[in-house]
Amino acid sequence: MVALELSPFACETDAGDAVASLSKALRQLGHNVTVAIPRQPGFDESGLLMARRLTPLPLPDGGEVPVLDAQLPSGVQVTLFDAPVLFDRPSPYSTDGVEHPDNAQRFALLSQAAAALVRQRAAQGTAFDIVHLHDAPAALFPAALARIPGPSVPTVLTIHDADRPARGDDELEALSTGITQVDVVTTVSPTYAAALTTALCVSPDKPIVGISNGVDHAVHNPATDSALASRYNAEDASHKGVCKGAVLRELELPIDIDRPLLLIDGPLTPTSGLDLVLAAMSGLLKTGTAVVVASELPAAAAKKLKALRTRRRDDFAWVERTTVQIRHRLYAAADLALIAPRHAPCGNQQLIAQRYGALPIARAVGGINDTVVDCDASLETGTGFLFDDESEEALLGAVGRALTAFGSASLPRLRRRIMRLDLGWDRPARRYLQVYRQALGAGR
Repeated sequence: MVALELSPFACETDAGDAVASLSKALRQLGHNVTVAIPRQPGFDESGLLMARRLTPLPLPDGGEVPVLDAQLPSGVQVTLFDAPVLFDRPSPYSTDGVEHPDNAQRFALLSQAAAALVRQRAAQGTAFDIVHLHDAPAALFPAALARIPGPSVPTVLTIHDADRPARGDDELEALSTGITQVDVVTTVSPTYAAALTTALCVSPDKPIVGISNGVDHAVHNPATDSALASRYNAEDASHKGVCKGAVLRELELPIDIDRPLLLIDGPLTPTSGLDLVLAAMSGLLKTGTAVVVASELPAAAAKKLKALRTRRRDDFAWVERTTVQIRHRLYAAADLALIAPRHAPCGNQQLIAQRYGALPIARAVGGINDTVVDCDASLETGTGFLFDDESEEALLGAVGRALTAFGSASLPRLRRRIMRLDLGWDRPARRYLQVYRQALGAGR
């Protein structure tokens, strides 16, 4: 795999989680996987053991790049290209929402280095069977590979989010070029695949394959999660109340286990529904629900929420800085989780919510349509509460339905149903293996 993100070392979008989880799942299915990625500050801060190769890797355009090797606990191999001038930055793509001005140069180097690595491995008799490219930073790999003499290599390109904020023209051009040169194009949900096919004017001869992301069951598992005050599972969720009480105490909210707790997990930006959430906040609080926002926010929004916390200390809390452990505790405590994006290629907030038994309330866009089924009035079917319109009224209507479910005798059965969902990466990984076989056939 060739990528710019790999959770938890370098991660700004859902792509980092997807690369980490998919590579791990493929390894568990018995396949050897190498992730080729630039060395970034998070790798050094992680304590991951890295070994520098004695001979730098020569690049197609001339010059060379030092290479380091590492291995993840999952057995996935990692090859790191060490170019600190281009990649020693806190964020992989942007600073304060503005893309790095040299992204075109950065992504070109990643593709060149990956192409040189593939040719080197083939010369050493350990050739890769297939190369899986992740998003625009790796999309120029086929062009870079063609500049180095050698046989063709089957390629798959996954588009994680063509509408990512701060994505520049260089990235869109790279994606367009990559789509025409790879053997198979995929994206992170069937619904988003249909939208991209139209938006990117993809040829009907090479349709985009939609494969919904999953969540790592080993990481997101309330039955084994050491971050929680108490463990629970789908068959016995009684200790979820213990988790809720611990978080309410931590956030200095009244400890009322029977009061519904609604979580809004970030990042909150204009594209992820920030304006809609802020507009609906007064209405949310009027329902009697305790609301927790966990997100870094732009200055103007942060000022509003600080003032709200001062006025409504018994009803509202804001967690500005989160870690993986904090997020897990919040989802374990939450009864409801609100996800209101303008677009959502797939997203994992609704998946994590379901995993921890928090009823998702989500806008029916993109991959949310593929991962949440709207509950019927009797709560006999469904796994969450969807709304269509980008409006305060529609959002609050879905919240009202969820609150009715929370107060009903059917809640334990509904919670059990969503927690039993197979949300792991095994099924998506097997689907990717089918795509790899397709690419191998196309490459012959």
